[in-house]
Amino acid sequence: MVTSDTVNVEIEHGEWWWGGAAADGTLMPFGRETSHHRDLARNAGLVNDPADASNQSAPVLISSHGRVIASDQPFTFTIEDGQLRAEGTGVQTATADVATLRGAYREAVRRFMPASGRTPAPELFEGPQYNTWIELPYTPTQQGVLDYARRILAAGFPPGVLMIDDLWAADYGDWRFEAGRFPDPRAMVDELHRLGFRVMVWVVPFISPDNAVYRALERRDLLLRGADGEIVVRRWWNGWSAVLDLTFAPACDWWADTLRALQAETGVDGFKFDAGDLRDYRDDDQGRGGIGRIAQTAAYARFGEQFAFNEFRASWRAGGLGLAQRLHDKPPTWDAAGLGSLIPEGIAQSLTGHAFNCPDMIGGGDLAQFEPGAAVDVEQFVRYAQCAALFPMMQFSLNPARVLDEEALAAVKAAVALRQALVPEILALVAHAARTGEPILRPLAYHDPGTEQVTDQFLLGKDVLVAPVLERGATHRQVVLPHGRWAPLGTGMPDGQVVEVTGDPVTLTLDVTLASLPAWRRIHG
Repeated sequence: MVTSDTVNVEIEHGEWWWGGAAADGTLMPFGRETSHHRDLARNAGLVNDPADASNQSAPVLISSHGRVIASDQPFTFTIEDGQLRAEGTGVQTATADVATLRGAYREAVRRFMPASGRTPAPELFEGPQYNTWIELPYTPTQQGVLDYARRILAAGFPPGVLMIDDLWAADYGDWRFEAGRFPDPRAMVDELHRLGFRVMVWVVPFISPDNAVYRALERRDLLLRGADGEIVVRRWWNGWSAVLDLTFAPACDWWADTLRALQAETGVDGFKFDAGDLRDYRDDDQGRGGIGRIAQTAAYARFGEQFAFNEFRASWRAGGLGLAQRLHDKPPTWDAAGLGSLIPEGIAQSLTGHAFNCPDMIGGGDLAQFEPGAAVDVEQFVRYAQCAALFPMMQFSLNPARVLDEEALAAVKAAVALRQALVPEILALVAHAARTGEPILRPLAYHDPGTEQVTDQFLLGKDVLVAPVLERGATHRQVVLPHGRWAPLGTGMPDGQVVEVTGDPVTLTLDVTLASLPAWRRIHG
């Protein structure tokens, strides 16, 4: 292992790199022809728009030739003219004993992102998740939430974790149910539990300025201050708010006590921890336990791990922690911003240590694209559901029975049924990830060198290969199968046709219909 503030690496012929920011997933793997620059200290969103697509990030780069570049601190990296240059504090390089992508990943886990031994609640994996965000945007009510849950069950979907999104609470920072819209939250949660759901509610580390909670926290000096020593009030997507200083233990204790009091009073099981993005902070923020934006975002993830029912969309160097990590809000499109981003960004999450990953809400979670009366692209919704079904987690918001016709609804139900049949395997992979840090969703190259350029398929563990249909109007799907014997597993596929690949990977052309979710199981022995 070599440590330096500047690292220059020549990218070898046939070598491919992953890492840095999940938002760069569609640009990965990086190779000799790549031109790219990323400042991990300030931006976890799109390179040219930090306010968009913010997700997980980590100071870790790994290559298909077993090489690792990493640090405990953020660094910038640039790829140009076949060279990879990383600049920061204490940037380290290492080479794994096994010169493969898996070897590099395991070396990175050992040195920089060890598994915590913890997992999110198993219920987050055992069935689909349901979120009110698109179905009840900014309008959740006690009756609306109950009606949503009952309609999901009436449509023939299994219960799962139900997340009540923004505007359930009295105010930002006042984490009690708003009494006018939720007259009896305990009765609501009890009924949802009776129906088989577990319940999470949305929270952020923001405090509306000059309300009673703000004034109490100001007196206790629990709010973040800027370089001028004054309490900061920051602009975010829902207005202006003060910010809890989550590097300060008494602030964390106050929030944990507040959330646990809500759990005790209402029966809520856990929390969707939104915001906390690098963009929400400044380099000179004066956290009591650390200066700058990295300190706050990292502290937020550590805070959330104490709640087994959790979800994060943004985090810094949280690889190995027991956190459910969702991709950012997607538009309801087919391109590399929407459906086409799910697999490459999911792989990027996995290879930066975020094993417990979830795609965005099925059909897309970008609320601005779902104005009242907007049409739903039925085919895109189905293909999105099929792609999400064999991720470690899947999440609905729009009720499929409300927006789909009979054929499309049957295709989505078949994808969910396939997932439910694989839940025992998924849970075993979850436990394995907690012990070893190995990802659940993996690129083909993780086990089969020579497939680095396959970015529209993935492996669930080692032995389930998934190749969802991702193109509008497709009647055929080309699928790469690596070495091994492969039995069909997916929906809408011919039965019993085992494919044996004895040498290099082969490409098959498969006939597909709307019902098709191509997947295979690797047969051993």
